[in-house]
Amino acid sequence: MKRLRFRAWHRGTKEADLLIGGFFDTHSANWSDQEVDWFETLLEEQDVDIMGWAIGSIAVPARWEGPMMTQLKALGYVPVAE
Repeated sequence: MKRLRFRAWHRGTKEADLLIGGFFDTHSANWSDQEVDWFETLLEEQDVDIMGWAIGSIAVPARWEGPMMTQLKALGYVPVAE
């Protein structure tokens, strides 16, 4: 899990770090082994695709649809500066 957290928070852009790292920090404590595998595989995708799926500017491929993607799309875990 430490390795996954590092990979989630070191994506290359601050926006991707906040989106993917924030998702990991918020949800990973409750993940099953299958959900951990899903996330680990998701990290192999391009950041621009993951971000596009999350904000709805790109259609989500069928292989990624499901409860985990629904949580990713909620975006409530991304901190917003006031």
